[in-house]
Amino acid sequence: MNDIHATGHGTDDQLRRSLGIGRRGFLGTCTAVAAGAIAAPVLGAAPVQAAPAPGTPGKAKGHLLVPEDKRGIILYTVRDATGRDPLSTNLPSGFRAVFEQLARFGYRQVEFAGYGQHRNAPGGASLESVEGARLLRRWLDEYGLRAQGNHGFIPPSWPLTTADLDTFKKHLEIANILGMGHMGTGGDPTGSSYRADWDVAADKWNTMGEIARRAGIKLYTHNHDAAYGFLLDGGPLDAQGRPTRSSGIRKLEYFLSVTDPKLVWLEMDIYWAHVAQYKFRTHTAHDGSTRQNIFDPAGLVARHHKRYPLFHAKDGVINTTNGQGYDMVPFGTGVIDYTTFFSRVGHPNYHNPMVEQDNAPSSTDPAQSLEHARIGYKNMAALRRK
Repeated sequence: MNDIHATGHGTDDQLRRSLGIGRRGFLGTCTAVAAGAIAAPVLGAAPVQAAPAPGTPGKAKGHLLVPEDKRGIILYTVRDATGRDPLSTNLPSGFRAVFEQLARFGYRQVEFAGYGQHRNAPGGASLESVEGARLLRRWLDEYGLRAQGNHGFIPPSWPLTTADLDTFKKHLEIANILGMGHMGTGGDPTGSSYRADWDVAADKWNTMGEIARRAGIKLYTHNHDAAYGFLLDGGPLDAQGRPTRSSGIRKLEYFLSVTDPKLVWLEMDIYWAHVAQYKFRTHTAHDGSTRQNIFDPAGLVARHHKRYPLFHAKDGVINTTNGQGYDMVPFGTGVIDYTTFFSRVGHPNYHNPMVEQDNAPSSTDPAQSLEHARIGYKNMAALRRK
């Protein structure tokens, strides 16, 4: 880390270089995907076959960056479809029909975001039970899908209350019925910036991770951008006795260092990690100097690859006016360099990338989320080493 005397994000060239994108991508993708670029869904088509990379027809499967059996999607992307009334539309609705459609696209893994669907769908409104899990597992098996994780219940209490512990164990039982290797959450371990609070979070997650391990499940936490901001761990104290400056270590990096690698895992949301790269570029050091430290998401995973069994693979186009650096778009239609990311992190048979797009559902186009899921699969399948 070097001392600097000015803050801000520098020139456009400096910004695009730090974000890992080319000039053409930077200049050409500052707005969302053009409306005409997305075709109507082919709901009932055979599985999508990835087109060979340009100039390399018939390239061997060994060059694929994401193996076929590792291509997944978090069901939050198509939450409108799982929640849709099947009596009101011919579109796939409810878990079973959505599983069928995702399998047709080519997906082989899903990550749940809860177990609720429309009450008129087969199985009823809630499948958050042993019986519901057995039904879901039957449908997953029917369409050749594997459940790889769930953004579900993480006890809010600490120390754990009896009620929270019982609910947590119920979700571990559901995860086992579904055949999950992992169970997790969509939130950060804590929203605090202070080391003391991250120490408490680490104690809690180590305890929950041990409970999960006894059930045969790996427990993981998921990040948003704030978790890769800088930890406040030194310097002058504020009026409440809390530190006001940073050593330069990022919050989730510290969490990695104080949790047991045999008990706690992480799911990197690659989009939000790149937002963190854009937002958290400087910090005030313990001595009061301003220092620059550009976050390298792929580098962090490469150093701790066993701690990151899952990814959220979502894409974005540059937007330097919204405070985040990106606007979210369907996977493979933005500027985040997934070819380089997956090449750098390596271990393709270990990592499980899940296509995600938070804004895929549309109030005016009920087929949009499934169509974006199709686009995401096609673009993930097309990723090859350079």
